[in-house]
Amino acid sequence: MSTRALLRYVAKLRHAHSHLRLECRHISSRQKKGKHEGEEENGPEKLQSLVYNPSAYYQNKVERSVLLRDASGLDEEKEAGSPAVVSAVFRQPGNPYTVSSSRRLSSAKNMLLGLALNGEAAGKRNKPVKNQKGNKLDVKVDTRAFQRCRPEYSSFTHDVSRRPAVLHIKEALLLLHKVTLIKGNMEPSDITSLLCELGRVAPEQTVVVRGDTCFYMLLRHTMESLPSFTHTQLLEILQSFLALELSPSHAVLGQLESEFARRAGVMELRQLLLAADLWRSLRCSVPQYLERLGDVISRHFGQMGPPELVQFMYVLGESRYCPASLLPPLEVLLMRHLDRLKGEELVTVCLGLFKSQSSLSEGAVRRLVDRTLAVIEHVSDFGLVNVMKLMRFSHLDHVPWLEAMANEVPRRAPQMGVQGLMHVALACSALHYRDDRILLSVAQHLPQKASHYRSKDAAKLLWAFGTLGIVPGQYTSLYSGLTEVLRERQAEFQRFPEHLLTALLGLAFAGEFPHDLLSLALSPTFIRQASQLQKMELKKDLFTLDGTVGIELPGWTGPRLSPPLREEVTKQLWDYAQSDVCLKMEVVEAESMLKELLGGEAFVCKRMILPHMRSIDLEVHLDPSDKPLSLTSDPLVGSPASDEGSCGPLGWEAGHVGVNLTDDLLAQLTHAKNTLLQPSACPARCPNLCPVEPQGERGGILSVGVDLSDDLWHALTKRKGLSPAVGQVPSRPARRRLAIQVTNRNHYCYRTRQLLGLHAMKRRQLELEGYGVVELPYWEWLPLLRRARVEKLAYLHCKIFSSLEAAKR
Repeated sequence: MSTRALLRYVAKLRHAHSHLRLECRHISSRQKKGKHEGEEENGPEKLQSLVYNPSAYYQNKVERSVLLRDASGLDEEKEAGSPAVVSAVFRQPGNPYTVSSSRRLSSAKNMLLGLALNGEAAGKRNKPVKNQKGNKLDVKVDTRAFQRCRPEYSSFTHDVSRRPAVLHIKEALLLLHKVTLIKGNMEPSDITSLLCELGRVAPEQTVVVRGDTCFYMLLRHTMESLPSFTHTQLLEILQSFLALELSPSHAVLGQLESEFARRAGVMELRQLLLAADLWRSLRCSVPQYLERLGDVISRHFGQMGPPELVQFMYVLGESRYCPASLLPPLEVLLMRHLDRLKGEELVTVCLGLFKSQSSLSEGAVRRLVDRTLAVIEHVSDFGLVNVMKLMRFSHLDHVPWLEAMANEVPRRAPQMGVQGLMHVALACSALHYRDDRILLSVAQHLPQKASHYRSKDAAKLLWAFGTLGIVPGQYTSLYSGLTEVLRERQAEFQRFPEHLLTALLGLAFAGEFPHDLLSLALSPTFIRQASQLQKMELKKDLFTLDGTVGIELPGWTGPRLSPPLREEVTKQLWDYAQSDVCLKMEVVEAESMLKELLGGEAFVCKRMILPHMRSIDLEVHLDPSDKPLSLTSDPLVGSPASDEGSCGPLGWEAGHVGVNLTDDLLAQLTHAKNTLLQPSACPARCPNLCPVEPQGERGGILSVGVDLSDDLWHALTKRKGLSPAVGQVPSRPARRRLAIQVTNRNHYCYRTRQLLGLHAMKRRQLELEGYGVVELPYWEWLPLLRRARVEKLAYLHCKIFSSLEAAKR
């Protein structure tokens, strides 16, 4: 630039500055003049916010509209509600770049320039990574704290704290003007240097740079020269775009991603990691680059030390992407460096595995949690939550860690945010682990942060507490406070209907039924909205809520599910049960032994008594003298057969029913009475969930806690011919209905005999429907599967008829 041209340019800047000052004075004087006239009607007016932008005054009309258009909200990544710099009425549609400016460009170059100018529209392929927008977070967490553990991270990560000296906006505009002077002779080094210098502009002035026409010309030159840049120059350009806050959906970023993906095979490990970190910082979704990174990263595993490994796990987590082929070598590498990792690095690995939904072997996850537990004093609250997330995803019952949480959570809860507390409670519910020290500390610190909830937080907390059997009276105002949060966040259910259903199910587990929210969930509009998401789980949740309302709220006059929808879900649930639960060994054996005990297939029905509870039962009917009655019913029908039965008169007297208690059988039972059985091994699929079962004081005939007491012996030796005295009118119902449940470990809280919320609610509803519930608990029935037939029959006889005797008393 010649000295004369530079002087003319500075003169224009001064003229623009004077113009701006005069305009501000003019606006101020007009407002003062009309202040008293409009104050009564509209109140005092506010001075319109103006941005100091000299380039808006010396550019022509079309160029000026570009700047105003960008300043008025072109950056879609800004949070909603942020005040625009200038009014949106200045928006100028179309390509504002004049024909005369690009007269010497070929048609291909004009196309590239159009892409650069219309990046928002042309770059739809590169959509920004979106998260659910919640309310203001009460506690800020540093997700990149691990990068301060070692100085090595600085060479392959983006450090926001290392910002170069600020470049004044006037100098930036001079640099942009230089683009028009040397546009025909720009080398890749010139482009890189210009972009890096522009990246030093103060954050509040980047909008001025992005809106300048010369900046669009610079972007066009960048796109033209992509193959000519070195790897280092490409990374510097990407860093400058990050500093300039370029929109994640801009077309130039799409072209840049393609170039990085093309070069991934020849880039160094640290260059690959730095590029991935910059893309993440730009909030760009770059599936093409990530796919190539997954393909080539295995070549560099031999060069990976602890920092490179942790950074790569962080990238995988933030990208929600991890090829299955990478997991075995990654597990080996992680185990090799595990003892060298520091606290924040360990929890970053946990979060990366959780976010990428990557499953390591149980032994590897257990070693990872062991190592984290050893340095727990150096783990932040955010890191502690990350470990709980991984344990929830991996279904890992790491008892030492869970026991440590009983001390750590109460100590840390006062400074933890609602989301962190939610994840702690949710992990406990997923692991079926109830420790009132943890849950009480979570509950105590929730009301103080009620204004910071998302609907998701309230829903997951209600689900967690309801699942673990926390009753409303235990923690004052817990359920009422969270229910009120749901009402305040009701608008969010239009976008996330699953949160309302999750919350209402958690409330139902605890016996709480907010009528207004139930009416909303069962309304035709909400059901139609949830059905459009094509998620079967939402239909199941709706079905469970609908059935629960029908049983537990007999006076309900609100909306209900349509019969066709109920039938559709019922059929799908029954089809699944037939292919899964009905085939389990413990269920098949219980059904077979009951049929033999009671006299045949007509006396046992395996079906879903309460279809909306998603599980099966073995149904048995008895007459007033405790003799079995025949029954048949469609397993898809919710109501059982009528009191008279539907299989014809095949009651106890219709033929030989049950097992003859012969002298040989009694001798076998007497011999078994004094025989101690060897403890049965736990199933291989749940070796860690096997509780220690207490032994009876006397030698139990089954070694599962059932003593051969006098009452049991009387029940076993009672003959089938016994009946009420002639003329005696029984006071009991004509038909007694029993629901025999074969339970398993997943029905109970961890290492306890307390039913989880869903199963406790089912038992409650069966009793409301008039059923007597007979449970075959897993700690009794599973060991019996390896025992003799006679022992199983004796056990079932005892369970059924001793429960009836207890009911009589």
